[in-house]
Amino acid sequence: MRSIWNGAISFGLVSIPIKLVNATENHSISFRQIHTEDGGRVRYRKVCELDGEELSTDEIGKAYEDADGSMIPITDADLASLPLPTAKTIEIVAFVPADSIDPLQMDAAYYLSANGVPAAKPYTLLREALKRSRKVAIAKFALRGRERLGMLRVVDDVIAMHGLLWPDEIRASDDAAPEADVSVRDAELDLADALMDTLGEVDMATLHDDYRAAVEELIAAKADGTVPAAEPAPAAKGGKVIDLMAALENSVKAAKAARGEGDGEGGGRQDDGEADGAEVAEVTELSSRKAASRKSAPAKKSTAGTAAKKSSEPKSAPAKSAQSKTTQSKTTKSAQSKTAQSKTAQGKKSTAGKATTAAKKSAAATPKSTGAKKSTSTTAKKTAAKKTTPRKRASA
Repeated sequence: MRSIWNGAISFGLVSIPIKLVNATENHSISFRQIHTEDGGRVRYRKVCELDGEELSTDEIGKAYEDADGSMIPITDADLASLPLPTAKTIEIVAFVPADSIDPLQMDAAYYLSANGVPAAKPYTLLREALKRSRKVAIAKFALRGRERLGMLRVVDDVIAMHGLLWPDEIRASDDAAPEADVSVRDAELDLADALMDTLGEVDMATLHDDYRAAVEELIAAKADGTVPAAEPAPAAKGGKVIDLMAALENSVKAAKAARGEGDGEGGGRQDDGEADGAEVAEVTELSSRKAASRKSAPAKKSTAGTAAKKSSEPKSAPAKSAQSKTTQSKTTKSAQSKTAQSKTAQGKKSTAGKATTAAKKSAAATPKSTGAKKSTSTTAKKTAAKKTTPRKRASA
């Protein structure tokens, strides 16, 4: 790896020669500007605005533009003469816990490589001291015309340095926070925790730039003279959240489905007790009460209305418990007893009425034979037997 800066680490009275190497690289695809009509390359020329002449790199210097627009020339010699102790030195000023550094301050990352054999011993000493103390070193150094703040830490067996922004370069976050006071319920926090647990951890090595891969495929296809088929754009995400709970539940289900953990219904709300592992209640139908209704049904349509109402009401009432069943049974028996008594009384009245009618007819009409009287008597006995039949069933 090519070094971008050579200097030394100042560790008290110990000086460690090092080389500064970029720890990161940019994989972004760069484009050139062209003339759309003929595809010609568009180039920028550095031209002096006073005489209009194009200038080379050797003819260009630096200057500071004052508030009134005037230019104050600054040369490399002027900058080199500044009394800056960190011009060629990474000066360690303190050792602090790693969690005391705000990630917002972190900038570019570099590897510090020992420069030469004599630097191996003090380099290893500093590296092992950082490992054992579990701290990071705060240092100051100068790079590209300005003094910077850095943080030294151990990565594998190498000392790495992160450029840090100065504290006054970090903007306040007051304007970025929501203006309205919003309260979050515990149920929403529980769903958010469930979503975090479902997403879980990730191996950073498996993450890659999908956009860059798509652009590379597009460039390769157009270089071969083919135009790749346009893929449908993904559905737009975001927008106004109508139901935060529903959005969290759907997110948990989608995350579980993506991880192959079933239909993802474990993180949502359960409906009417249908939770996993809950026993399903069995429903037993009550036996038909048609037999009881038949017992209390009247033999004729002329049965008293009060007795019919009393026998029908227990039939239509739902049985909710053993106590209600017992009460209904007692009520039904009482109604049946009253119905039987009513029928017995009606039967007696009917028999008496028929006997009187038969006697009158017998007195007015021509006397009949003894067989006819026996037939009349037999008919009366059958009628009385029919009327007394419900009394036996009711008593049973």
